[in-house]
Amino acid sequence: MGGGTSEKNKENKPKVVYAGDRDISVLVLKFIIDQGLKPICLMVSDKNKATHDKELISLCDNLDPCKILRGDQFRTEENINLLRNLNPDYIICVHFPYHIPKEVLDIPKEGVLNLHPAYLPHNRGWHTPTWAILEGTPYGATLHFMDERIDTGDIIHQKQIEIMLEDTADTLYHRVKKVEFEVFKEVWQDIASKNYTRKHQPTEGLSAHKKTDIEPIQFIDLKEKVIAGDLIKLIRALTTNNLKEAAYFKINNKKYRIQIHIIPEKEGN
Repeated sequence: MGGGTSEKNKENKPKVVYAGDRDISVLVLKFIIDQGLKPICLMVSDKNKATHDKELISLCDNLDPCKILRGDQFRTEENINLLRNLNPDYIICVHFPYHIPKEVLDIPKEGVLNLHPAYLPHNRGWHTPTWAILEGTPYGATLHFMDERIDTGDIIHQKQIEIMLEDTADTLYHRVKKVEFEVFKEVWQDIASKNYTRKHQPTEGLSAHKKTDIEPIQFIDLKEKVIAGDLIKLIRALTTNNLKEAAYFKINNKKYRIQIHIIPEKEGN
């Protein structure tokens, strides 16, 4: 009887293809494995852009090399057939920086889930902490199903966090990754049991940004009169972990990058 129960529990576990990058994807994958489930296939970034591919691959040491797909290899006809033959319940994406085409979206029985660092429907697309600071939109983390558009699919679970006056895009990003992990853990049992609730989100009239949308706002004209608060907000929003994304001014055709660190004064000082 014990063996039968074990087999039944095994059968009830969802079959998951996992796609990810960044430290948050390692945390989520470790959590899934700790829940007794190992991915049946792994999708990681190209070597030239991946940050945590080695950690992800080491966690999936049960997989044959042919079931570890790099970059956009998952879009080839051969690997689309591989994914179809695996018959997954879910593809779970965590900071996986590749567009998923419809023919892949249609493969998993339940769908493709994406963990997104924004409080959808606000801040779809790239550089979500930057635009949340600049546009004053609600911010947080969302787990949602993917569709053919960017971050417009049904929401499964989300949590909001407050943007602090001392936050930069970098500090806000680090804070929201913790909330992303909470969002995923809180709803995992519903996902595993396929007993989740989907909430539609509006598809029009809300902010969405491409990766290159920050480029026109980075240059600061030293002769332009600006409100100090607006300038500080801009520099906060462009202070990320990538200096090339920072605001800059030019003197003698040379760029000078600006980042900011804001420290609130403690009471009594």
